[in-house]
Amino acid sequence: MKEIQGGVCAAKGFRASGIRCGVQADASPDKLDLALILSERECAAAAVYTLNRVKAASIYVSMDHLENGVAWGIVANSGNANACCPMSHENAEAMCSFAAKATGREPEDFAVASSGVIGQTINIQAIQTGMPKAAAALSGAGSSDAAHAIMTTDTVPKEIAVSFTLGGKEVRMGAIAKGSGMIHPNMGTLLAFITTDCAITTGMLEDAIREVSAKTFNRVTIDGDTSPSDTAVVLANGMAGNEQIEWKDEDYNTFKEALAYVCRRLSRAIAGDGEGAGRLVTCQVSSARSEESAERLAKSVVASSLVKASMFGADANWGRVLVAMGYSKAPFRPEHVDISFESEAGSILVCEQGDGLAFDEELAKKILLEKEVVIAVNLNEGEDEAECWGCDLTSEYVRFNGDYRT
Repeated sequence: MKEIQGGVCAAKGFRASGIRCGVQADASPDKLDLALILSERECAAAAVYTLNRVKAASIYVSMDHLENGVAWGIVANSGNANACCPMSHENAEAMCSFAAKATGREPEDFAVASSGVIGQTINIQAIQTGMPKAAAALSGAGSSDAAHAIMTTDTVPKEIAVSFTLGGKEVRMGAIAKGSGMIHPNMGTLLAFITTDCAITTGMLEDAIREVSAKTFNRVTIDGDTSPSDTAVVLANGMAGNEQIEWKDEDYNTFKEALAYVCRRLSRAIAGDGEGAGRLVTCQVSSARSEESAERLAKSVVASSLVKASMFGADANWGRVLVAMGYSKAPFRPEHVDISFESEAGSILVCEQGDGLAFDEELAKKILLEKEVVIAVNLNEGEDEAECWGCDLTSEYVRFNGDYRT
């Protein structure tokens, strides 16, 4: 497997576009806000959604449209979540109808997603006016524009593509994503659109995205809040010409490995671009009794406001790490725990067998000032492991979210 260029257009038969239509009238005039992705052929389609009981209308419309396991494309906007507001369901359906009319498809051929402020009625007229332009702009070079069009508070677009081999055939997979705030395990304001030219059944695709998202997207936390809008959709049009994946065989495992690679890279990018974030924080828990307990412990650490604040101040306050593990409700023995802080600047052991060590504070600070920091926790109890991703909690995050709506 190797990384390639092209994003969601890297796979055969996919085109994309991103334009400005004016969903949010007071946004920057160069802010793209309407994305369209379309396949030349019908695709096997699968998706995972937020577990928040409050769900945006786009979630229910996409669930309905993908119930038959097939789709042709995705339409998405930024600037408005189309959630908890008048006409939300009708407007989500309208977006699909506009996309269908502009591309010659049917409304049910599209999944739909929206991201932005909650509780405000979306400017559906702007989307209706802009959709023909989005359809006309569809191209094999449109992934970057689509990635920019779904951004809300993101500072950088998230885009990746890979190539791998199945049965002697080259298969490609590409993706774009957005996510910066209101993100917590079980997904948050996270949109991810994945395309592939792999031939695979809907059932296998559903299993793959469910299994992979559980260990990637659902291991990201920015601020402890879970959005009503998060959606991850994967489309597979079969144009690579490989023998269709119908069982969980070697080809399925190879496909799932590629999907996991893509989703993991997107997850790390989202965590590192958290609202106001200064650094990506990874918690790696090893030698656990089970992967489930390792994941729960790692999530608790990266979700801790005090741990995140320590990361902001480059303060090697390892006691906050241990305490966050203690209230995770995961089984472990504190007296066996080793904790280290690691980055490109080095590694330092700060806790051994549950007790603090005398360590070089100057070196620890140097390590924690890097853009990517790892909190390595060794439980010394078993053979399983897991890692979760988050970011530091900065004064900029508080300032930004204090007046996000106004």
